[in-house]
Amino acid sequence: MEFGKIDRALLDKVNFRLPNDGLYTQQLKPAIEQPKLFLGGAKWGRKEWVGLIYPAKTKESEFLDHYIKNFNGIELNTTHYQIYPAATIQKWTDKAAGTDFKFCPKFPQSISHYSDLSGTKAFAETDRFLGSIFNFGAHLGPSFLQLSERFGPQRREALFNYLQKLPKDFPVTLEVRHPDWFGNPEIRTELFQVLHELSIGAVITDVSGRRDCTHMEVTSPVTFIRFVGNGLHTSDYERIDDWVKRMKSWLQKDIREIHFYMHQPDELYTPQLTDYLIRELNKHCGLSLTPPKLIGQTGDLFG
Repeated sequence: MEFGKIDRALLDKVNFRLPNDGLYTQQLKPAIEQPKLFLGGAKWGRKEWVGLIYPAKTKESEFLDHYIKNFNGIELNTTHYQIYPAATIQKWTDKAAGTDFKFCPKFPQSISHYSDLSGTKAFAETDRFLGSIFNFGAHLGPSFLQLSERFGPQRREALFNYLQKLPKDFPVTLEVRHPDWFGNPEIRTELFQVLHELSIGAVITDVSGRRDCTHMEVTSPVTFIRFVGNGLHTSDYERIDDWVKRMKSWLQKDIREIHFYMHQPDELYTPQLTDYLIRELNKHCGLSLTPPKLIGQTGDLFG
């Protein structure tokens, strides 16, 4: 992921400490029951995971089967590039049968990047997208609408109108990237207020070069975190430690689901850092999450 990427030599100069909880996070009521956690990466088609979490000689057609054995959710980036036929979605869904696995499809770029969100094209494409992903059934997690860095607050009326027209029973999270969404206090307040009123999640993106995107606002019962590491740099582990502390407090709040998806410049390292995250969550939060099955490695890898 190139967004927010900085030179590795500059990482020691970044303040990675998570900000305090935002206004809507602070207002969350105590939990009635503990939120469900869904953890994973953004793609299952990673050949470099053969021999790491996929058994040797695993065929590409079997990658998803093994991904589901190691994680319980995926940030499904592939739907950003095309709208898949129902038969394909059903084939993927069948592989998750008998599990609580969640697919979290990304809105197609034909909507998020190549439409104005207000014309007939945007709504026609949205109807096609919904018709496709609803085939995930019980395995459908929150979909996330990622706007480009060029989509600024001057277009917020079109954005808010579009969001209001989405089905109310359709869990959605929104990622904005233009700096003015965060840099202007009035615009920032308006954005999170609208998302809260519509029960739409505000994607929290923890990335080195854009710390403003780590806003810590939970605006809906389903929250979505995108963590962008730096190839198992020391700071990756320190940042995960900070997230474990924060999620420990969030597990006591009225949140239905927490989705945490890992990104790395080299996705080879995604399973290792997810393994560390899960083991630390289990240790400090009293959970019993199943870590990835790293082939040939047993025990507590990180002490």
